Amino acid sequence: MIVTTSTSVEGRIAEELGVRERQVRAAVELLDGGSTVPFVARYRKEATGALDDAQLRTLEERLRYLRELEDRRTAVLESVRSQGKLDQALEARIREADSKARLEDIYLPFKPKRRTKAQIAREAGLEPLADGLLADPGVEPLAAAAAFVDADKGVADAAAALEGARAVLTERFGEDADLIGELRERMWTRGRLAARVRSGKEEAGAKFADYFDFAEPFTALPSHRVLAMLRGEKEEVLDLVLEPEPADEAAGTAAGPSSYEQMIARRFGIADRNRPADKWLGDTVRWAWRTRVLVHLGIDLRLRLRQAAEDEAVRVFAANLRDLLLAAPAGTRATMGLDPGFRTGVKVAVVDATGKVCATETIYPHVPQNKWDASLATLARLAREHGVELVAIGNGTASRETDRLATDLISRHPELKLTKVMVSEAGASVYSASAFASQELPELDVSLRGAVSIARRLQDPLAELVKIDPKSIGVGQYQHDLSEVKLSRSLDAVVEDCVNGVGVDVNTASAPLLSRVSGIGSGLAENIVAHRDANGPFRSRRGLKDVARLGPKAYEQCAGFLRIRGDDPLDASSVHPEAYPVVRKMVKATGGDVASLIGNTATLRSLRPDDFVDDTFGLPTVTDILRELEKPGRDPRPAFKTATFKDGVEKIGDLRPGMLLEGVVTNVAAFGAFVDVGVHQDGLVHVSAMSKTFVKDPRDVVKPGDIVRVKVLDVDIPRKRISLTLRLEDEAAPAAEDGRGAAPAAPRERAPRRGGAPRRGGAPRPRREAGGRPAPAPAADGAMADALRRAGLLRD
Repeated sequence: MIVTTSTSVEGRIAEELGVRERQVRAAVELLDGGSTVPFVARYRKEATGALDDAQLRTLEERLRYLRELEDRRTAVLESVRSQGKLDQALEARIREADSKARLEDIYLPFKPKRRTKAQIAREAGLEPLADGLLADPGVEPLAAAAAFVDADKGVADAAAALEGARAVLTERFGEDADLIGELRERMWTRGRLAARVRSGKEEAGAKFADYFDFAEPFTALPSHRVLAMLRGEKEEVLDLVLEPEPADEAAGTAAGPSSYEQMIARRFGIADRNRPADKWLGDTVRWAWRTRVLVHLGIDLRLRLRQAAEDEAVRVFAANLRDLLLAAPAGTRATMGLDPGFRTGVKVAVVDATGKVCATETIYPHVPQNKWDASLATLARLAREHGVELVAIGNGTASRETDRLATDLISRHPELKLTKVMVSEAGASVYSASAFASQELPELDVSLRGAVSIARRLQDPLAELVKIDPKSIGVGQYQHDLSEVKLSRSLDAVVEDCVNGVGVDVNTASAPLLSRVSGIGSGLAENIVAHRDANGPFRSRRGLKDVARLGPKAYEQCAGFLRIRGDDPLDASSVHPEAYPVVRKMVKATGGDVASLIGNTATLRSLRPDDFVDDTFGLPTVTDILRELEKPGRDPRPAFKTATFKDGVEKIGDLRPGMLLEGVVTNVAAFGAFVDVGVHQDGLVHVSAMSKTFVKDPRDVVKPGDIVRVKVLDVDIPRKRISLTLRLEDEAAPAAEDGRGAAPAAPRERAPRRGGAPRRGGAPRPRREAGGRPAPAPAADGAMADALRRAGLLRD
């Protein structure tokens, strides 16, 4: 019996997630009905059996894939049926195909194609010759072929007849779905990707030097290496070859046919028993493997490598973005933003506790103008006039010089009680030139908008960073080589989850922030802001219903995530308005009012959740309500704290092996983490230097924004490389007279040489250049490239 499409899809997802099919079915119905993942995860736990947001995101992605598979299956069935070739057995095979690759393998023989050599041979009546030789190898090929010579059909002689028969068998071998599937998996598990530099490209392609002579198994290749090699090929520096098996087992050796050829031969009963047609059949197998099957598998596996690398790169990007968005906010404190610069000056913007711009200036404390004292006077005046508590310093060019200026300001004016913080300015320039910045800060010059953004992102990173395209925030690798649709969909989901996980104050939020709230798009966000500007702050969640085009469905989706400090204290919590009756029952049971119940831990913990369960609200929702009432509107983000850079360490030349420093993690890659220790060059903590135990994923140890203590292992000033370790007991390299240490004790991950293999339990051993230094890092671009350049691991 063939199960229905919907049941098979939901059943497969349930099996993959390890949950009941009923849970998946309920989630699918809600998502299809217009509910968002954050809403379903938070407010429909009874329906889905408490599936969390991670499970729902996986469900959503798999649902999309499986539905695309079903659509393709329907198209394939219709195509084969229209050809009159669909029988019960073939239909069953098509319906049982559990992946797009398997479905395409089955469809391949029936797929409309241009007129092939095999089709021409069949039209010339040569298929019986192919069948005869395959069925009876005891027949002499040339003798058998002589009977098929027909000049009128284009078969001039016996050799031409055999060539046509070979084309028929080659196509047959290459379109056997089961065989192709087995060969593909064998090549995936045994094959490897090899790269070599193109002649004359050594100097121009120096950034790809790691891959000039390289080979590594498909299954061992990390995503960043795959993407780096594909980039090298695209830039015409590298030639890539997909090798089916190690060189000593490669196809076409004198020892006999390859293992792949043997599999094809066994599949069709071909064996060398010294019969007349055995050699011809063996040559046909070899020809089919080299000219058709291997080419087909190469295309498939190249796509598979790219997709796997993209998936991992997107996962890393999304995880880093989540950590950055959920970084600790400094809160509602007046802040001064400094956007550093030398010739063009330091841009200054002061914002009040709500983020409103109070004042802007441009000062010139650095070369060439060197107006240090005048700049200090200006900063002190602004801080005093506007009650500034925090100074946010962008971490770009001239950041440490500007940090020293802020240090001098704090030293000369202790009465101001200022705290300085280095802030990532990734994406600030993108925001400054954006249409939204022009609308939000029309009176400010583009150069000053960056300072405003730097100040605001210290107050609330999430609220400010949502104004910037996630791809411009600076926490990804090879992002320009990734699928735009896949990357955008993943990053948008992260932003949506973060915004709704924290909640949004509807009376202070910008339109970009509101547009990320469940059920609210950019149009509704603009309408909410316009209503707020025209009518004043919202006093209750009910007031949202007066916003133009905000209907019942949108209200249902967004209300629980919007915070309003007004008439009803519940409006400032994550309790959904639909559940307010449950809270009223709790108030009635305890006496008093809602305000006295909120935050009353003793009273709340004395309540039995089961007493408030009814047909509408189950135990999960009641439990969530009690938890929220205990700490209403709680922010899931960590408490705010700052890193303190070491005095006197302002440039790479100030570093010495063995120094203990405090720094901020700026980016995390598959091979380690980049740390800003305040010298304009991010140092690299290789994955092998993160812990005494094996670390599979660097993000298990650190995340972007983390404040860490590191030891300097090695400093290479000419190449601007800093090697750091989180294992503070590690021994640093001895310092040389020129201020450089020896090769780092914990090298970054390297690509193995041809034929090399990763070390057991760790990264491959690095190839080293003359002098014992590691070779250059793989090529990168965008934010990852910036981090690599700051760490001295990439040269333009």
